[in-house]
Amino acid sequence: MAEAKDKPPYFPVCLKIAGRQCLVIGGGRVGERKVQGLLAHGALVRVISPELSETLAALQQAGTIAWLPRLYQEGDLAGVFLVIAATDDPVAQERIHAEAEARNILLNVADVPKWCNFILPATAQRGDLAISVSTAGKSPALASALRQALEAQFGPEYGALVAILGALRETVLANGRPQAENKLIFARLADPEMAVWIKAGLWQKLALHLQEVLGADIPPGCLEAARQEYQQSSGAKR
Repeated sequence: MAEAKDKPPYFPVCLKIAGRQCLVIGGGRVGERKVQGLLAHGALVRVISPELSETLAALQQAGTIAWLPRLYQEGDLAGVFLVIAATDDPVAQERIHAEAEARNILLNVADVPKWCNFILPATAQRGDLAISVSTAGKSPALASALRQALEAQFGPEYGALVAILGALRETVLANGRPQAENKLIFARLADPEMAVWIKAGLWQKLALHLQEVLGADIPPGCLEAARQEYQQSSGAKR
C-alpha cells in the first residue's frame, strides 16, 4: 500500500512487550544493543546468529536469552511478536521483511528504514518517564543529539515525580469521584515545580503541596519510596 506523501509514515506508540516472544537476528554489537533494550522491558528474547558477541554469549550461558547458532531461515518468525534484524546482509534483510509482511509481524531492520514497519526512537528514560525523538529514520544522528539534550534537561527527579504521581493516581481513582473532578485534581497535582523540589531535596514542601490538594489521602510511604528511588538513581544524599 502506498504511503500518503503528506502524512508521517510512522504512528507513535508504546508497546508492552513484557513476557512476549521477541526475535533478534544478528549477534554482533548492534544485535547486542537491541537485545539489551528488549530485556530491559521484560521481553522473552531469542537470537539467531552463527556467533554471539561476548556479552550475548554471557546472557545465553546464564539462560537469559535463547540462541539458535545459525543463519536466518524462512519460518523463523513463526509465533514471534516482534523482530529486529541486526544483520548487514541485504539478501537476508529482504527475506526477513517478506516473511514479516506475510505474517503481519512487527519488524525493524537496523539502519534500513525501507524494510521497517516500525522504528526505534531515540529515548531519554527516567524511571517510567520516556521521552522519545524520531526523525522517521531520516537522521538518527539528530534524534540522538536531541535525546542527549532531553537527558540534560530532564534528570532523575522526573522519574521520582512520575512514581509519586502514579501512586497518587491510584488513590484518587479509588475514591470514586466524578471524572471531571478527578481531572482537576490531577492537574493540580502535576505541578512542574515538584521536580524542582525533588532535586533540591525539599520533600517537606512537596508533602505540603500534596496535602493541600488531597488532604489526608496521601498513601503511606509514597514519598519515602520515591525519595529512596531518587537517591539511588541520582546519587543524592538528601
